[in-house]
Amino acid sequence: MTSTITLRDSLLAALSKLPGTREFHLHVLVSAPRKNNALFPFARPRPRTYLQDVFILLSEQENPDKPRIIVTAIEASVFNIPATSSAVFYVSKVDSTGHSTGPSPTAALVRSLLTFYADPATRPVAADHLWIQLFARAQAQYLFPNSAEFEGKKPLNDVKLCAWWKRLLSQVASDLESKASSSEGGTKVKAFYLLPGYSELEAEDTIRIATGSRPPLSKPIVWKYGHPYCEEDIPLPCPKDNPEKGANLGNYIPWFDDDPKSRFLDEIAYMPGADGIKSPARKRSKTASSSSSATLANDEPTPEPASKEAKEDKVMGELGKVTADEFWERMGFRQECVAGAVTGFFTLTASSTSNKTSRSTISPLAPQPGQVSSQINKRIMTSLTTQVEFSTVERSIRATETLESAIKGLCEGISTVPSSSNSTIRPTIVRKNTERRTPEPEPPATSLLVPPRTPPRKNASLPEISPNPFPEPIASLETYRSYIYGSTAVSNPLPTSATKTSNGTEVTPHVTVLTVRRKKKRTD
Repeated sequence: MTSTITLRDSLLAALSKLPGTREFHLHVLVSAPRKNNALFPFARPRPRTYLQDVFILLSEQENPDKPRIIVTAIEASVFNIPATSSAVFYVSKVDSTGHSTGPSPTAALVRSLLTFYADPATRPVAADHLWIQLFARAQAQYLFPNSAEFEGKKPLNDVKLCAWWKRLLSQVASDLESKASSSEGGTKVKAFYLLPGYSELEAEDTIRIATGSRPPLSKPIVWKYGHPYCEEDIPLPCPKDNPEKGANLGNYIPWFDDDPKSRFLDEIAYMPGADGIKSPARKRSKTASSSSSATLANDEPTPEPASKEAKEDKVMGELGKVTADEFWERMGFRQECVAGAVTGFFTLTASSTSNKTSRSTISPLAPQPGQVSSQINKRIMTSLTTQVEFSTVERSIRATETLESAIKGLCEGISTVPSSSNSTIRPTIVRKNTERRTPEPEPPATSLLVPPRTPPRKNASLPEISPNPFPEPIASLETYRSYIYGSTAVSNPLPTSATKTSNGTEVTPHVTVLTVRRKKKRTD
């Protein structure tokens, strides 16, 4: 199914309903599909997967006389697996700067983004089943360097962050079921969550206490405590393992960058067998006689080298012995999950129950209108995480100008290179259709810390990816105005019952209760 509404317009429509008087400026970057083999690296056979990068940057302006300032950013990835008509939407990072003048738009922005991809009527990927997956881990900053030093930023702690994600995903599921009941087609929604190291009763009590008193949803969502990889009525994104070759955990657990379960999956894949690390076979001595050599050869025949296809189809390490239930049970003992902070894994599945199929005759690699090259996303993310900072209001304003100018400049065909002072950008014209080009100067080294990333796999030997038959899309000003940039002015009354912090958490006004003092009786 194809929708006439774009992702940018859908997000702007959700932002227009927020309370307060302000103006939002939105930038949406969605890369064109490209071949990817990292989602199920240990699956046998490995399915064809196509990856898209999603990056959303939201700025806020209190009034036309005030400067813009970035308030929220979202980084996500969309994996399309045509073999199972499935797509995986992985939320990598969500962060805010704390500079919002009213109730934070982060929750509304994330909710609208997830609903856009989960709803079959607006889903831009030709897939019947969508998996929304994320790992909740509280940190002072994710995408905005030095934003933790700004006193106006109030990041959620570990328990409140898990409760925030659970409630937000419940709202997305409620929206999907409400739309399904009012339309011809239907959407089957299932929700799963797991707090490693906590039992189901402990996890429910922890989330309930952190949630506090909130108004109930229009359609309550039933959450299942556990993982979704043993469900029979939910098709897995990766085709099931071949019974003739035995079980393979690599066909169940997806691999995401900077995810603890990915690191655990790597350890299981490269773990030695049950017999431990074997010594190499004894080589034949050069000084031995021909008779002794023949005897040794008869006693210990040299095994024939295995074919390349058999080696590639072999299940690596202990992936054939560890089940999905055992994997998640052991995740509760991992250092990243029991280091004193509460973490959570959340999964929301949305399967279309309509008789109409969403399979498209268009190639999944064909770029769609409004999509940009993946290099643009990479360059903007590099500028965001290494070239600017958000420790003060003044620096956040300069960072906003730098990033927004960079996005527009890349769409105009101008390569923007931040200067060492991080206050101005120097455009460098890139001449197209020419054989000789001047190489771009390397960005200056900065003292800002780079966000932690998953280390590369040891001894990883993934096959080469064949080239994309479609050329990379070339962004233009028309693409920038129609699909990437948009703004909306908001003028709605503020809520009176509760106020909200920059992270969207409601804070009930403090009420002082006066006690009546009783008059002391006279004893005389």
